[in-house]
Amino acid sequence: MLAAWSTPIQAVVAVAVGGVSLAIAALIVPTEAAGRVLVLLAALGCLGIAAVAGRERPRLAVHPGGMLSVGGLRGRRSWSAADIQRIRVLRYPRLGRRVPMLEIDIQSTSEEHLLVFGRWDLGTNPQDVFDALCTYGLVPAERD
Repeated sequence: MLAAWSTPIQAVVAVAVGGVSLAIAALIVPTEAAGRVLVLLAALGCLGIAAVAGRERPRLAVHPGGMLSVGGLRGRRSWSAADIQRIRVLRYPRLGRRVPMLEIDIQSTSEEHLLVFGRWDLGTNPQDVFDALCTYGLVPAERD
């Protein structure tokens, strides 16, 4: 593997610890049943997010020979440089500011995919990942 990007393991552990803490608090702290259910749902949400982030590691990777692989819930998918239609960084409005997102368009003979990665997925600024993908020759030239 030449390069890989994923959610920082410290963030995954922090979310899991938060989920466990919420579950313990829901069981120990005396409160009404509705409050207990809501806190348990929040705990399950945190543990689910941590499990998904741990399962997808590494989220995006570059392998020798120009192969790009993406981790997902159902395992890893890989594509060659010829399957990549476009890679770009777009800035989307979110919570009052513009947030960079890495978009990868995949088009092979049997499938089409639009992959969108943010800072949480990559563990770094998407622009830095785009620059690295340029260095590895995976960003195709823009077509008119």
